[in-house]
Amino acid sequence: MAAEDGELRLLPWAGAEGKPCYVITDEQGGPVSRLADATESIQLGMGGELLAHARDLLPDTPRGELRFLAERLTEALGDALRVAESRGRRLRRLN
Repeated sequence: MAAEDGELRLLPWAGAEGKPCYVITDEQGGPVSRLADATESIQLGMGGELLAHARDLLPDTPRGELRFLAERLTEALGDALRVAESRGRRLRRLN
C-alpha cells in the first residue's frame, strides 16, 4: 500500500469500530511514527510481563483470575500481531 508521498504504516492501535489506523510516513518518520514506535515497545513489553505472570499463575489459580489473565493475554497477543504485521510491511518495503 503506497501513498503518493510516502508509505502507509499500520499503527499499533485501532480506530473507530476496531478498524485499522494508518499514517503516511517516510524514512525520517514524524511525531505519529515516533508515538507508534513507543506504543509498540510498550505493548510488546507488557506482553512479555503478562507471559511471565501467566507462567507463575497457571499452576494454582482460581478460574476467575485465569479468565482475567486470559483476556489480558488475548489483548496482548492482538497487539503483538498488529506490531508484527506493521513491521513485516516495512521490512518488505526495504527489500
